[in-house]
Amino acid sequence: MPSVIDFATGTARTSVNIPLQGVPLRQQLTERVGIPVFVDNDATVAALAEAHDDDLNLIAQSLVMITVGTGVGGGIVIDGRIYRGVTGAAPELGHILIGADLTNGAPPAAVRQPHPASLEYLAAGRALDRLGAERGVGDGLAVVEAARRGDPVALDCMRIVGERLGVGIANVVNIFDPELVVIGGGVSLAGELLLAPAREAAARFILPGVGTQTRIELARHGPQAGVRGAALLAGQELEREGLPLQAETKES
Repeated sequence: MPSVIDFATGTARTSVNIPLQGVPLRQQLTERVGIPVFVDNDATVAALAEAHDDDLNLIAQSLVMITVGTGVGGGIVIDGRIYRGVTGAAPELGHILIGADLTNGAPPAAVRQPHPASLEYLAAGRALDRLGAERGVGDGLAVVEAARRGDPVALDCMRIVGERLGVGIANVVNIFDPELVVIGGGVSLAGELLLAPAREAAARFILPGVGTQTRIELARHGPQAGVRGAALLAGQELEREGLPLQAETKES
């Protein structure tokens, strides 16, 4: 789910875009479908998929995924396992502040999320929509299409969003020094139009000596990463709990 999840109970703690706060999803879905259910953040499970190949072998010991769609999400996988933090809610990479005015100390708290200085507000699909509308190109999809045709205004919109994303990537690399940073989500379908300025900007802000072995790549599984990761998560959790990997059906 696109929410902050309490993994132990499968409950949405907060949910910016969908009214699910406090809903015990794991309990309700288990009761309704009659099989074990696990609930996690959509970007987190997408990261799990990107950390494994089709044969479930690890392709990176440490991976950070940033999903750029309507919002910006993130996931961290270390040694094949999801990192969730002490409360199970980590990471919320979209809420890294990359554009705050600190002249007078900390900026004011956001009236509502995402904060106007956050990675999500400045680099998600909605940010591309705003840039495109301001410059007469259209929404984000129109911007990407025009950029592919070489339109200079659209290319500049992609550069701006890409460079903002690059600042977020630099923060991630400086903190985790991961083997792989993966960019996914709907906006990532723009490919190098987004990733090239993101890589260039990230290189300017990554501390020398850090990230020397970090690769910054597009997600391999595209929009399917979340579904693949959810299935992989379920398999891992069933195995950990000693439950059968295949549910019995009435026919069996």
